[in-house]
Amino acid sequence: MKPGLRIGLLVTLTSLALTSSAGIIIDGTATNLPPKIVLPPVEPPEPPPPPPPTVSIIWVGDLTFGNRGNYPKGGVETILGKVKKYLTSDLTMGNLETALGDMPTTKCGSKKDNKTCYAFVAPPHYAQQMADIGFSAVNVANNHTMDAGGAGKEATDKALKEAGIAVAGRLNKTVYVTRNGLKIAILGFAPYSYVGNLLDIGRAKERVTKAKAKADLVIVAMHLGAEGESAQHVRPGTEYGFGENRGNALEFTHGVIDAGADLVVGSGPHVLRGMQWYKGKLIAYSLGNFSGYHTLGNSGKTGISGILHITLDAEGQFIEGKLTPIVIKGPGTPQYDKEGRAITNMNKLSREDFKGKGPALIDKDGQIKPPE
Repeated sequence: MKPGLRIGLLVTLTSLALTSSAGIIIDGTATNLPPKIVLPPVEPPEPPPPPPPTVSIIWVGDLTFGNRGNYPKGGVETILGKVKKYLTSDLTMGNLETALGDMPTTKCGSKKDNKTCYAFVAPPHYAQQMADIGFSAVNVANNHTMDAGGAGKEATDKALKEAGIAVAGRLNKTVYVTRNGLKIAILGFAPYSYVGNLLDIGRAKERVTKAKAKADLVIVAMHLGAEGESAQHVRPGTEYGFGENRGNALEFTHGVIDAGADLVVGSGPHVLRGMQWYKGKLIAYSLGNFSGYHTLGNSGKTGISGILHITLDAEGQFIEGKLTPIVIKGPGTPQYDKEGRAITNMNKLSREDFKGKGPALIDKDGQIKPPE
């Protein structure tokens, strides 16, 4: 090999060795830096979609707060204070079994010694106290809404409106509220012509269908059935109380669900009744008494009550539910029942009345089991 070629080959091999061991040679200087690579920009990932909206609902039974000047010092807070912490939800409702106003009762006339006539009225400022406790809607379709006559009706509605409490149950009136972006229709019914009349089931179904066309969810509150400890069971056919037609529980509740109701809650018998699943919708036939300061009975079964907690999704489907057991003590004030008697009683009634027809059952912790 010629000397010139040998020298050129040596230089080339030396350069390759330097490149391999030291990286890239730039202007005779070795560097370990790799060539610069430009990557395309990375788009940030799409945020996850928000969870679908739900609404939490509470229902309690009959509410009265005293009568004829016999009211507790401290008002509603005194009566409901021990259960206030259980009344928080997106929409807390109950059956308002009293007029609110400063006028006397008119229902019983001059027959003040009439032991079968009961009329209730409470101070109008109790409406704001109810709101402060947590109530945002009431059903006034019941047999005590006119206890103070037309003036009492107007005063009641005025007080509730000023307190921001929605009023359901007036004749041919459906109330709408919005919670978590969901529009909710609330309809109240009782077996009387001066309120939403549950004896006219065809008309009730028409109203529910119209409400469903305007709202995401429809809740029906009913004041239905016979009264007292002998009225715990839901039976087929018409029920009577004090000589009055008090409605057909199964026909009415199933009818309004067929028409579009997503939840049916009840009061009226002054005792708990069982619960039923019908077409995947919950029917709570009666939550009994809830407060009755020297007005409603609270002995035996009439003193066992509960707070119903239900969560529905935007399609009206059941998400979860719970029953908080309550016992009514002393002059008619509710408090938590450590013995859980409401759970035991409602399970028994549900099994007996709806065997094979969708009994809604509750576990020992108060959780309502979803429909099968």
